[in-house]
Amino acid sequence: MMDLRELYQDMILEHSKHPRNFGPGEGANRHAKGNNPLCGDRVEVHVKSKDGTIEDVHFEGKGCAISLASASLMTEMVKGKSEAEARALFDRFHELVTSKGPIDMDRYAELDKLAALSGVRDFPMRVKCATLAWHTMAAALDGGGDEVKTE
Repeated sequence: MMDLRELYQDMILEHSKHPRNFGPGEGANRHAKGNNPLCGDRVEVHVKSKDGTIEDVHFEGKGCAISLASASLMTEMVKGKSEAEARALFDRFHELVTSKGPIDMDRYAELDKLAALSGVRDFPMRVKCATLAWHTMAAALDGGGDEVKTE
């Protein structure tokens, strides 16, 4: 079990230090901003969507390692998926990080690398860090508007 935790910790650190798809992106047609005032995480998600498919997604911002890693992993996971698939992935991820009791990771196999963030469920304040970029992506898909806040 310790080896798995170390692997997860290494993945989180790698994605936070070297986030994938970081920057404004080219040709994005949907944007949203998110803010976690308790932690200081701020993120802006830029989505290029065409005919219901997420062709590209980038993010900008600053925050804790969990927030940045989650945003980085999110961009890798939703790129090329339909908007409906991206929303379903968010729902499964949210279910994983907010569930109580033992986790049957086989139920969450489609989350792949996102499983590295499953440990935040033991720290409710950190769940907000892990889900901020996801809520912001959903807001971008819905057309942006007001800033997404975790409080």
